[in-house]
Amino acid sequence: MTKVIHTGDTHLGYRQYHSPVRRQDFLDAFRQVVEDAIADDVDAVVHAGDLYHDRTPGLEDLMGTIDVLRPLAEADIPFLAVVGNHEGTRHAQWLDLFETLGLAERLDSEGRRVGDTVFYGMDHVPKSKRDDLDYEFAPRDAAHAALVSHGLFAPFPHGDWDLEEVLAESTVEFDAALLGDDHTADTVRLDGTWATYCGSTERASASERDPRGYNVVEFADDTEHSEAASTAEKGDTGETGAGVHVRRRGIDTREFVFVDLELAEGEDGERVRQRLREESLEDAVVIVTIEGDGGEVTPADVERFGDEQGALVTRVNDRREVSVEADYEVSFADPDEAVRERVRDLGLSEAARGIDDTVRQGDVADSNVRDAVAERVRNLVDAGDLAAFEAADDGRDGESGTEPTDDREAEGAADAPEDEPTTTTVEDYL
Repeated sequence: MTKVIHTGDTHLGYRQYHSPVRRQDFLDAFRQVVEDAIADDVDAVVHAGDLYHDRTPGLEDLMGTIDVLRPLAEADIPFLAVVGNHEGTRHAQWLDLFETLGLAERLDSEGRRVGDTVFYGMDHVPKSKRDDLDYEFAPRDAAHAALVSHGLFAPFPHGDWDLEEVLAESTVEFDAALLGDDHTADTVRLDGTWATYCGSTERASASERDPRGYNVVEFADDTEHSEAASTAEKGDTGETGAGVHVRRRGIDTREFVFVDLELAEGEDGERVRQRLREESLEDAVVIVTIEGDGGEVTPADVERFGDEQGALVTRVNDRREVSVEADYEVSFADPDEAVRERVRDLGLSEAARGIDDTVRQGDVADSNVRDAVAERVRNLVDAGDLAAFEAADDGRDGESGTEPTDDREAEGAADAPEDEPTTTTVEDYL
């Protein structure tokens, strides 16, 4: 039997909400995965991409990764990985650097045998280049074969890469596909092959409300049985996917407190503060979402109140259409509110306001923002709602507007264009 931990989307180096504490949280979550691997004496740790949050991790992030991976190497547990869309560079990859240090192995089409299972790798491939893929993998004599890859695969939600087509055209019959990119853990079976997303190890966006964790995957002979609960069912000997067992294991991460409020008419910021007093906010990331017909709520005031209650970070998403008539004094203490006010004054079209909301609010994982925006625009066009693209009256007597400033909270969250990745390489750090 071969037993591995399947993890991914660790996003090391992500200074979420501009917080150095959150940056450390992402490293601590990854460390938990490795410590569990050593404690369980697994045969390998398989990482399905996006080890880092961006293509230029800092020296602190690189040193932290080495510190986490070194005990794994000392325990003789291989760290096998592929390159994700966040971290990919034009030439040498960060995984290549760790491979030269004996801390990692980059999976490819040749495969890496671990016990009775061969693990193959396929890095993230931009959508525009997928038609050129041949899905040729070197056959190996082993009881099981698993594909490790990074991308948004159909039939999972938001998928734009047909996994069934990939499996059908591959020269190797895979018993499992261990996937990364989608931060929501999920598992399906496709014509015998078990396809599973492990999810992210920390919450990279406010939309990721479920507990974080990773997968434990066992590849067993048909006669072997695991006492652990499994999403897989026992199959006949020789059947694709037979003997593959996938189970989910959670890890301890920074507490997120989600406060969802439907303000009634006459309710305002005081109702929000009252609701926050009912929660334990100490050292937590607090996400307040406001809807309803209530009065005005100033996000900066709520965020300051959360800080006073001991929260690490407080963020407010006001989803209401608010008519702003009063003048507000904006200081450097509340730059987010300044941006919000500026956007409201730009006279943007309904479509543009929707796109701004998608980008700014943080409900969509950073790696999925591009697809979410494209889908929003496509739906408007398909519905024939072209009026949504007409600029609104900004009330400035014909004065031309200026382009909005993209002040996204997730520092460095926007990916470089898929077809033109940044040219920073490992050599730049050596």
